[in-house]
Amino acid sequence: MTVDYKPSIGGGVALLDPNSVGSQLGFGCAGIFVTTESWLNAKAEPSEREHVFSVYMVGTFIAIALGQILIGRVDVEKDMAFNIIAILFAAALVLVSTTRAEPPQIMTELHLPYRQLMKLAPVAVAGAALSGLISSAFYALVPVWMQDEGIDRESIALFMLVAVLGGLAFQVPVGRLSDRFDRRIVLALLGTALAAAAIALVRLPHTRAVILPIAILFGGLMSTLYPVCVSKAHDQLPADHVVAVSSRLILSSGFGSALGPLIGMGLLRCFDIHGVFYMIAAAALLLAVLAVGRCLTSASPPHAERTFDILPPQPTPLAHDPAGAVDDAKSRARNH
Repeated sequence: MTVDYKPSIGGGVALLDPNSVGSQLGFGCAGIFVTTESWLNAKAEPSEREHVFSVYMVGTFIAIALGQILIGRVDVEKDMAFNIIAILFAAALVLVSTTRAEPPQIMTELHLPYRQLMKLAPVAVAGAALSGLISSAFYALVPVWMQDEGIDRESIALFMLVAVLGGLAFQVPVGRLSDRFDRRIVLALLGTALAAAAIALVRLPHTRAVILPIAILFGGLMSTLYPVCVSKAHDQLPADHVVAVSSRLILSSGFGSALGPLIGMGLLRCFDIHGVFYMIAAAALLLAVLAVGRCLTSASPPHAERTFDILPPQPTPLAHDPAGAVDDAKSRARNH
């Protein structure tokens, strides 16, 4: 039986039988991501949007980390792994249906052409696509290469787990940083550092003591690109476009995720795994250049400030208080 390696939208790698219904999971996951991210971005204030989104990403990467652990313990060529996923999805639906959290108000959704989104938030759209390309190339091709090199499954799972845990650890710090500074500057810094980490994985000695810390750094930088791009796009558009923005960015990320393994596989055949990491470095640097160029050509949108002031409590007579009404009348009489 042949097994295809297909990148998921969430950044993981799925080992799918072409004849299995598991290949349909990506469509359902895309809908879940659109709904969840739209809900979060509709409820979060601009000044804390990335922090809220980073907490959501922490949960996502915890799940991905557990999935990497299961690679070495569950037979992915049988149906058991997909049955576990289906059970977890069913349990999640019960939790969502019983939550007391207030959903965002239903409003008329406006159509958002890609041309308009590209004009308003070009860095976010390009960043989402490049983030998908980078993550899919890494998650889809690196495990394949390691398996072809004869590395045992436990070591592959450990390396991938470390990269995912790096993504888990970086979410909240980068989220707070992105809420305080211009998100384009944050993207430029992340892209530059990610390119350096990718080159370091190629150039430095391939020992566990060296590779695993760099894998943590690489995974952390790679995983924070997409949430910063999402927050940047929502900063540019009003709340009635929240679903359209989320869906467009997920589609952009999916487009990049489809290109990543296709381009990376050709580089893998010609230049070994070095070609894949150099492609990742080039994509990360391209994002950094785009972010810096946008900073130089357009001003940063102001963060939304508090729309009201909190006043200290002041004693005032109630409208139905006779004593207060009499005192107020006497005061007006004296003034006249």
